[in-house]
Parts: sequence; C-alpha cells; structure tokens
Amino acid sequence: MSSVCAKICLKGMFKEVTLMDTNKLAAFVDLAQTLSYTETAAHRYTTQATISKQIMAFEKELNVQLIDRSHRQISLTWAGQTILPFAREILGSQNAMMAELNRQQKSRNMALTIHSIPSIAQYKAFNLMASFTHAYPKIDLHFAESETPQLLPSLNQGESDVIFTRLFGESKPEYDTAVIDTDRFVVVMPKGDSLADTEKITIDRLRTHHFLMLDETTNLYQPVMTLLTKANIKPKVVYKGERIDLILGMVSQGMGVSIMMAKSLNTADLSGIVTVPLEPGQTSQLVFMRRKDHHTPASDLFWSYIQP
Repeated sequence: MSSVCAKICLKGMFKEVTLMDTNKLAAFVDLAQTLSYTETAAHRYTTQATISKQIMAFEKELNVQLIDRSHRQISLTWAGQTILPFAREILGSQNAMMAELNRQQKSRNMALTIHSIPSIAQYKAFNLMASFTHAYPKIDLHFAESETPQLLPSLNQGESDVIFTRLFGESKPEYDTAVIDTDRFVVVMPKGDSLADTEKITIDRLRTHHFLMLDETTNLYQPVMTLLTKANIKPKVVYKGERIDLILGMVSQGMGVSIMMAKSLNTADLSGIVTVPLEPGQTSQLVFMRRKDHHTPASDLFWSYIQP
C-alpha cells in the first residue's frame, strides 16, 4: 500500500509524531472495528502475528498503548479511542488522493469523450473526428449522440470533454468554441407543390401549408417558431417529433412541408422532395465546444487538430 506523511497532534496529550506507513494505520482502524486479530488478519490478507507487530510498532511510534490486552476480549484504550477518528480521516484522505490520482492517470492515458447532435454525419465535423482517430490511434475515443438540451449539461458535469452543437448567433464566452461549418434554413416540400420550382421562398408564402416540425428537444424548434411568429403565422402542425427521416418520408408523400437546415438533410434516396432556400436567409454555426477550465491532454490534441 502507498504511504503518506501525516502529522497528528492530540491536544497536547503526547508529542507530535510523523506517520509514514499507512499499513499500520489501516491495521489499527480495522482492528478497532473487529476487535479480533483473526478477522483483521483475514481482511488484510496477512497473519495475526503481522497485525500484532504492526499495532505494537504503531504504539511505539506514538509512545502510548492503543489496545487493552489485559482481558481475553481486546478493547481500545483511551488513547486508541482518541486517535481513531484521526486515523480514519488520514486513510480517507489517502483514498481520496488515490482516486484523484487514478482520475488524472486516466486523463494522461489520453481518453476523449465527445457528445454531439445526431446530425453530425452531415457536417465536416464528422470527417474531422474520424481523421483525428486515425492520426492519434492511441487516444481512447468515446462518442455519443445527444439531443441539444443534454449537450451543455454533459459538458458542465464532466460527462464529456468536447461537444458538437449548433449555435444561432448566441455567444458562449465561458467556453472555447471552434466553428467548423455553417448552415442555412431551407423549406423541404414535395416536388408537386406549387412552390417547388421557385428559386427562393419567403415564410409568408407558407401560410396555408401544413407543417411537419422537429420538436422542442431539438435546437431547430424555437428558431423556426420565431420565424413563423414574426410572420404572424400559426402553423397547422401535422407532425412534431425528433426524427428527420420520418419527416422527410412524410414530405415525400405530400403530407406537408418542413423548415430545416440544408446540410442536415440526406435526400439522396428521396426523389419526391425538393429543398428551396428560405428568404430572408438565416444561418447557424456548427461548433465544437469545451469548458475553458477543463482541458485534458487528449482534448488539447483534438482542439489543435481541428483548427483551420
């Protein structure tokens, strides 16, 4: 077991001592609990004789008797009872130290956790992340998709080192931010729609259309609703949910139109739909973000890699 150097001053009862070997502390704390050399020896994977020697050596260092051996049933002396909470505190601090050391060691072992919006595969960020893993194969990458409301909490709570998300112009000065891509709103509509052949479309021309919308768990819902509200449109919502693929399928069947980000769409297998730029245009930024106060060697490497 590792050693720590700890000083215990027991209210002037006896001299200040320096404890170097926490094996003795651990043996004493366990014996104070079991009051049995046999049980403590079993807990410590050693012999009764070794436990007895450790306790006696501990007593010699402290210059007090800790264990009352005058009866068949062992018990703590006043000195043993006095130092017991201090001994427990020292061992607790050692355990905390080892836990923190282990956490830091994992960081040094180059683990990297990235959480992202589900549509990352449609953006440059996905290729950047993939090429990074090839450039640094020893980094242990953990990647997971999350809906937008969960991304910043995962970053703030230390569940992720880096997130990939969408911003609509809002500033996040408390985070490091790397802009990877930009995107803009388009109207997704059936090819047979009367507006499908226009080069661009204003929101007002969609007043009578049925809408298929991404819901509040996504970061597109509020910007789209803001556009509609400003145009004094109360949308006739046929569907509201999280699945882009379902919305595209419904559009291809002529069930309504949707407002989405152009690059987030994969329409290769859907010949029955078209996308028309929405005017006035509104863009978003696709960014990697990390906390300014939480950098690991792995995240530093990744951050350097994604810079233009």
